[in-house]
This record gives sequence, structure tokens and C-alpha cells, in this order.
Amino acid sequence: MATTLLARINERLHQFSKTEKKISTYILNHAELIPNMTTKELANKADVSEASVIRFAKTIGIGSFKTFKISLAQELAVKDGYITDFSILQKKDSPYEMFQKVVHVNKNAIELIMESLDKKELDDAVTYLKNARKIIFYGVGGSSIAAMDALYKFTKLGFQVEFNLDFHYMLSKVPHFNSEDVFVAISMSGRTKDVLDLARLSQKKGAKVIAITNINKSPLYKEADIRLATPNVEQDFRIGSITSRMTQLTIIDSLYISIFNSIGENVLDEYQEARDHVVKLRR
Repeated sequence: MATTLLARINERLHQFSKTEKKISTYILNHAELIPNMTTKELANKADVSEASVIRFAKTIGIGSFKTFKISLAQELAVKDGYITDFSILQKKDSPYEMFQKVVHVNKNAIELIMESLDKKELDDAVTYLKNARKIIFYGVGGSSIAAMDALYKFTKLGFQVEFNLDFHYMLSKVPHFNSEDVFVAISMSGRTKDVLDLARLSQKKGAKVIAITNINKSPLYKEADIRLATPNVEQDFRIGSITSRMTQLTIIDSLYISIFNSIGENVLDEYQEARDHVVKLRR
């Protein structure tokens, strides 16, 4: 595992040669970038030869630099908050290096959804949404971005969709729900009171509750009818909902594309008409 790998490098730092220290120091300070680097790129960054990079991998007990990168990537993929928590302040990276790190963590977060998301739950969610009379998407804070995106997308498909940041406004909508309706609760923690209150009221009215939430057995995860589980990619104490937002948007996109694929022919004329008006407004 990469934590063991990085710890091993750190522990042996004082034993390394001058060249090995250059390589190990760069790796320890920029671990997130290494899986996407070639031996030449790392050699240039560390100011050593390519042969030195290859030998370094063998020195620490890894057969090749390629194997080293795979091992490191696997650990970084599940490492909590290494870019979104306050530890980021300990490293003064350039804007481009930060860009590379953001790309890396977002890519890994999306790939981890493959492990957290259950296929049957996704199939059921698409079925309920496709047949829904009304749909409410709701999330607060960073999760509100995913709810707003869902509102925009599903409205284009002709669904009766609601989302509003005002909790009391949404509270006035839920009592009109029935068994034909769907409430989509979006919450990273699964413990946000406003989201839970609306989800529970929706269930009392007979509506199905679909939760887009972390796979952490939270109240929302346990109480929802359908669970679209996102991976644990961020800590609660963080500087921004970066990777969690990416996982939520990916699930919303998947629901949208799946339903468009299913009913698209029925709404294609209206969809194209709206598109034509958008194009005209740009002129």
C-alpha cells in the first residue's frame, strides 16, 4: 500500500544517497503527481537521470517504476483529504501543480464510484425517476450544486421538477406528494437535518426517497428507499466540497443520460426546439 510505501521512503530518507534523496524528497512532497509521470518527467523534476529513477524503485523493493506508480495510485485513491483538507497549506505548489493534483483526485474519486455504487440500486432509481409524476431534488451547501444541476437537466426532459435553496419553500411542496413522486436527497454526510426532515416527510406521503450519499451507514443511507452510494473521498473538516461534488455530479449525469436514452425519442422534438431557441439567443 502507498501509505506503507511512502512511510518506508520517509523512514529510509537518512540512509539514501544524495541522488536518492532528491528523488524521495520530490516523491514525498508531490506524491499525487507521480502516478501520471514518466521516468523522464520525474527525473527532470528531481534533477536526476532516468536510470537513477529506475534504480530507486528497485532500491525500495519495487520491481519497476511502473509498479511503483500503480502501488502509489492505489493508495492515493482512498487516502482521505490529502488535497481538500488544511494540510494543503503545508505545501506551496505552483498553480499548475495544484491543477494536476485537482485533476488527479477528481479522476480517482470518479473511478471509486464503480466500487461504491450498486447496479441494482441504480437501475431502480432510473425506473422510479422515469415514471415519476413529480421529482424534488434537494441538497444544501456543496450538495446544492448537484441538486441545481439535476433540476436543469431533468427539466429539459419534460419532468415536473422542483429545487429551491429555501427549506421552507420546499417544505410547502412535499405535503402535495404521493406514491407516484420521488424525492432525491443529496448529502455527503447523510446527516444534514434539513435534508433528513424533507426525506422523512416525503416517505410519510408515500413518495420514494433516493439518497445520493456516502457509503457510511448514515441516517439518510439507512432510511432511504434507494441508495446511490458515493465513496468516502473527503473528511468532514475540509476547505471545499471538491471531490464529493464531483461524485455527486457524476451520478446525476448517469441518471440523466440513462433516462434520456430511455425516453429521448419521446421528447426529442421539444428538446431540439429548446436548443434552437438557445442558439438564437446567442446571436
